[in-house]
Amino acid sequence: MFKLFLNIIQNENIFGLWKGLLPSFLRCIPGVGLYFSTLYAAKQHFFPKQGPSPIESVLLGAGSRTVAGVCMLPFTVVKTRYESGKFGYRSVYGALNNIYKTEGPRGLFTGLTATLLRDAPFSGIYLMFYTQAKKIVQHEIDPAFSSLQNFGCGIMAGIMASVATQPADVIKTHMQLSHEKNRWTGQVATHIFRVSCVYCDTKWLSYKNMCMVNTNLSLSSQCSGTLL
Repeated sequence: MFKLFLNIIQNENIFGLWKGLLPSFLRCIPGVGLYFSTLYAAKQHFFPKQGPSPIESVLLGAGSRTVAGVCMLPFTVVKTRYESGKFGYRSVYGALNNIYKTEGPRGLFTGLTATLLRDAPFSGIYLMFYTQAKKIVQHEIDPAFSSLQNFGCGIMAGIMASVATQPADVIKTHMQLSHEKNRWTGQVATHIFRVSCVYCDTKWLSYKNMCMVNTNLSLSSQCSGTLL
């Protein structure tokens, strides 16, 4: 990661680290507002008197993120392509217009399934772990440390949710960067699995050959010592 960090600075200068900032703003700022407003409205409608259970928290978070994710997906596609450096987009509007003209409306929603498979479970799992962690520790920690408590619960929930949804994030990125080659979620998942299997087989063969060479060298050394 640090090597990639230095490579970006050397090739694109320090501002290359902020590539795709405008599409990120256009995606995140309205997206976060839409997510929390939907979450609050759903919570008030379905659970006005008591807090949701763990499963209900998952459904609330996933449903709210689905609404926000679908609405903001065109900006997610533009952001991903901006950051890749493979597309010569000069503006967000130009990127949206180009995608619409060359790929049609469907191009603006490339990777929708993979995005929802990442975002909806992430938000659901995150909200569940966060609320449950707060319930567990709220009676054991001094109120003066409530901010630290929220911070710790948020980190733990984020780690659990990230681990669970990382495969979908990889699939989403593949689809949005190579729309012509990767048109279906299942196709991309199968391709990644096959490439991973080939990589593991290659590594295993290399390790096996190295062990055989070391064994032969060891036997040769022993034989030479015996003869001497």
